[in-house]
Amino acid sequence: MSLLAQLDPLKAEALAALAAATDLPALEHTKGALLGGDGKFTALMKQLGTLPKEERPAAGKAINAVKAELETALANRRSELEFKAALPKEPTDWTLPGRRRAVGKLHPLTQITDDIVKAFRKVGFAVADGPEIEDEYHCFDALNTPADHPARDSQDTFYLASDKRPLLRTHTSSVQIRVMQSQPPPIRIIVPGRVYRRDNADATHNPTFHQIEGLYVDRNVTVGDLKGTVEAVFKDVLGGDVKLRFRPHYFSYTEPSLEIDFTNALVKKLGKDWLEIAGCGMVHPQVFENVGYDPEVWTGWAFGFGIERIAMLRYGITDIRLFYENDVRFLRQF
Repeated sequence: MSLLAQLDPLKAEALAALAAATDLPALEHTKGALLGGDGKFTALMKQLGTLPKEERPAAGKAINAVKAELETALANRRSELEFKAALPKEPTDWTLPGRRRAVGKLHPLTQITDDIVKAFRKVGFAVADGPEIEDEYHCFDALNTPADHPARDSQDTFYLASDKRPLLRTHTSSVQIRVMQSQPPPIRIIVPGRVYRRDNADATHNPTFHQIEGLYVDRNVTVGDLKGTVEAVFKDVLGGDVKLRFRPHYFSYTEPSLEIDFTNALVKKLGKDWLEIAGCGMVHPQVFENVGYDPEVWTGWAFGFGIERIAMLRYGITDIRLFYENDVRFLRQF
């Protein structure tokens, strides 16, 4: 069958698949199957080079027109599903009197989180969530963290009084395990949320804080993809003058592992050249095996950083405890 003859059936199949997606993760999966690196439509585009030279302009024009139509359908379906997800789960009486507009402003941590989420959404990430009370498997074992790792000690982690030894999650990385267990690749998610650690050594640490985790899993994912995404997000959130550097490090759930330092005008104001901002790396093959992914087929990266640290840099705050004291004199500044 000729390339152009394949176009209309593939278009009809793609539009039907997009319309059939029932939620945002399913829509992202469908997008990957159609327009991803190994997607059906991408494979069709790669056939252009096999056509005679005189046929390529018309074929290219037709393919681009269908691609534009699919991208429009994808955007429309995403808007529909986001609206559907925002609707109340319980029956609502829309005839009730409206409420007065709330007095006040969003908390500075909420403002920063919203900005970070928007930056990730621009490059195709969906938001995922998970429980704050976790078990050791999702928080440590599945993430390739050995039983004698210091993070698992009761001096570092808050364990709850129970025979099953539940705990307050120490990072939002536990959600990446839950997401990978619940769906096949490709996956492109971020996980903002509250985490807990026994750490209040100084004014830059607190026993509870907020973290955001990023996870991207697909075929042929590289460190280059990781670096490009990190740079795009930090420049969006902290300004176009951001410069990054990556240093070798060790995390049990990534290999290779890296720490990210950054610098910009805000850092220079603090009298420093570089500040550590995040940890990252390629997902360890053992983690993929733990969730049932074939590490010979799939690759991916993950990275995470503290939201409070970003807020402290943006607003020039030196004491993390100010975010939690609810002093209106402090909060009114934002």
